[in-house]
Amino acid sequence: MTIFRVRVLDTPTSPFAGGTLRSDDDCGLLVGDGVITARGPFDVVRAEHPDEPVLDLRQGLLLPGLVDTHVHFPQVRVIGGLGLPLLDWLDRYALPEEMRLADVDHARGVARDFVAGLVDAGTTTALVFGAHQAPAVDVMFEVADHWGLRVTTGLVTSDRLLPDALLTTPERAYAESRELAGRWHGKGRLRYAVTPRFSLSASEGVLEACAATFSEVPGSLFTSHLNENLHEISEVAALFGGASYVDTYDRFGLVTPRSVLAHDVHPTDAELGTLAARGAAVAHCPTSNAALGSGLFPLRRHIEAGVRVSLGSDVGAGTGFSLFKEGLQAYFVQQLLGPDGMLLTSAHLLWLSTGAGADALGLGDVGDLSVGKQFDAVWVLPEPGDPLAVGLDNASSPEDALSKVFALGTTSDVGGVWVAGEQIAAGRWRSPRPR
Repeated sequence: MTIFRVRVLDTPTSPFAGGTLRSDDDCGLLVGDGVITARGPFDVVRAEHPDEPVLDLRQGLLLPGLVDTHVHFPQVRVIGGLGLPLLDWLDRYALPEEMRLADVDHARGVARDFVAGLVDAGTTTALVFGAHQAPAVDVMFEVADHWGLRVTTGLVTSDRLLPDALLTTPERAYAESRELAGRWHGKGRLRYAVTPRFSLSASEGVLEACAATFSEVPGSLFTSHLNENLHEISEVAALFGGASYVDTYDRFGLVTPRSVLAHDVHPTDAELGTLAARGAAVAHCPTSNAALGSGLFPLRRHIEAGVRVSLGSDVGAGTGFSLFKEGLQAYFVQQLLGPDGMLLTSAHLLWLSTGAGADALGLGDVGDLSVGKQFDAVWVLPEPGDPLAVGLDNASSPEDALSKVFALGTTSDVGGVWVAGEQIAAGRWRSPRPR
């Protein structure tokens, strides 16, 4: 057992549903076997457990571990390919890189780079868009398991409109997916995600194979892309006889409470109604949407329709792993929408980066730092004199301090990361000394 003495901020309840920011400048969190077993004023927790070691983290801010609900592991090395819309960007940058993952040694290096990026950004849980090659997905699972991250990923399947090296058949997609799920789903902190790339590149046969895997692997997730780009949407409609994008998945039973669909920048009202009725979630990827010129995400329409929304970095069309940056960009997008947007507070941004993601992924034991939750946490600890350090020293309230984290925070301000009570590191980190 260890007592963490912390300045802590979290959002146990969604601010979109009336929740507020919870803050404590001198909080004691008692952690045993990776779980928070007591929380309260430090003096009280210490008095009740006088013999337990204490880690004093009050020099910085402790937040729940960040949850990324849409990020591509094969694309970590093509971040920064700017100046193109979605389909051209795929042809120029993403797909050539993804073909290179046929080399397992190359895939292993990419997976290591990718996981290091997650950890350095304070991301402890991620829904990861995998690779088209089953051996590369194996490698991704191996590396995530080694680090102990909470990762859900799977084989990406397509059988049309992509380079031949990335295509499969419905039969092969089903067989390889079931084999991967049998090997990794439920191992440690890993789960399997059924992952057609998008219905643009997945025929009815592949989507049927996905539906079979989804129904046969209990607790698996479904993820894909949705309504990202207007040209993409029109092409999908042409391929599916005029069906809406959501319907191309829904007709196969793939839109459920265990489904997370990325982007949804251009939904119809009917599609929002279907998503809400099925309980599906949408991963909002604001830096990617801006970089590719895809559009401004209609958050208000999603929230008012009852659709759950979380955040995704969408590396590599997104511009980095930091959910602080994604939260800030999400705020900008809503400001630019004017009366159609939603005014987001720092509490909203923290919820979208933590609790909303945990909810979207069906993980009830992470997302905030309450008693009974896993101790997944990120320690924000800027160097003295850095802009964020100056901002935190002069913050007028906890809400203001959190706003400064999103406005100024970068991966270099992450001083430590814990998953289930275990401190992990990939680059810069600091190990607090018990006393």
